[in-house]
Amino acid sequence: MPFTNDAIVFGILMVSLGFVFYTESLKKGFWFKFYKIIPGLLMCYFIPAIFNSLGIISSEDSQTYYIASRYLLPASLLLMTLSIDLKAIYNLGYKALVMFFTGTVGIIIGGPISILILSIFFPELFNGAGPDAIWRGLSTLAGSWIGGGANQAAMLEIFEYNPQKYGGMVLVDIVVANIWMAMILFGIGKKNAINKWLKADTTAIEELKEKVTLFSNSSKRIPNLSDYMILLAIAFGTVGFSHLGAEYISEFLTSNFEAVADKSSGLSSFASKFFWMISIATFIGIGLSFTKARNFEGIGASKIGSIFIYILVATIGMKMDLVSIFDEPKLILIGIIWMAIHAILLIIVAKLIRAPYFFLAVGSQANVGGAASAPVVAAAFHPSLATVGVLLAVFGYVVGTYGAMICTWLMEYTSNL
Repeated sequence: MPFTNDAIVFGILMVSLGFVFYTESLKKGFWFKFYKIIPGLLMCYFIPAIFNSLGIISSEDSQTYYIASRYLLPASLLLMTLSIDLKAIYNLGYKALVMFFTGTVGIIIGGPISILILSIFFPELFNGAGPDAIWRGLSTLAGSWIGGGANQAAMLEIFEYNPQKYGGMVLVDIVVANIWMAMILFGIGKKNAINKWLKADTTAIEELKEKVTLFSNSSKRIPNLSDYMILLAIAFGTVGFSHLGAEYISEFLTSNFEAVADKSSGLSSFASKFFWMISIATFIGIGLSFTKARNFEGIGASKIGSIFIYILVATIGMKMDLVSIFDEPKLILIGIIWMAIHAILLIIVAKLIRAPYFFLAVGSQANVGGAASAPVVAAAFHPSLATVGVLLAVFGYVVGTYGAMICTWLMEYTSNL
């Protein structure tokens, strides 16, 4: 029986994070060699996955992911955007958008290609008709992997997949997306070697990181209790306001615009409270970066934001059940081939335009992971880069439904060949 008390679950997750950070800080011995191969961030993700797979904790019985994604994520986005330099983000150039859209195209074409490949070996897999047709179920994966949960729900409504079989698609979504995120996190530990192979120009990224670091050092001071209380008041006051604003905006749009209220509409993602919560928190952070509030970076605002992000990483990892990989092998295989096509296209384009690994990783996660994991991946490179992940992920929500519909029509066509 797994622990169901969230206080115990949260304690286990925090001990896991503490263990990783302690062992990673050791400068010699086994752990020093271990972390030269396996990035610490990946272990923060992987250890909770092991606990979940062993039945020690269970993501199904725990609210820790909900708390981390709804309370700590918007707070971390506020804290990590206080010192952001918008002009420097603009100077990152066009490659971020190119890699984002490459990721989108990879998902759109990956679905039908994976069907073509699997139909050679398992033709019976695609014999379903009506609501049981597998392409209808895969439409929900396309919605999730281009946009997010709201887009996934829209695909379920639009293409009317059998709800009783929907759980299998959710399993594929979680397993494959989490395997890919683990690979992305592993790559972050090898980013210098990857950038060298890509012949990437990382000048703009390094300049942004350097500017934020210089500003942090120039405004650094010894904090007192008042500093921290004011900073947390701003952070969690923003969380509260984001939730309030998200509720009002979502309710207003669904009440006044039929296209938004209709789950089968391409505009239904604008009804998502999560979408508006993330957007409001990010824009408040950007707004405060033009005020004296940006000086809170001197007492470690982005470091506190990073703590919240690592807690979120642990709760995301807890959703991964390593044993479930073997539950639906053929469906999982479709997802793996699909994600491999997405990855290969990203690598080819990154190599052609010499895009840094940062753009590849964040461009992919802005599609596949959405607003919950794109900032995590971006912040793993540097806290100042979290905003890039958020802005691209929010963009993913907007294009997600339309991209998924194109993908589904292609999958329907290839299924009938």
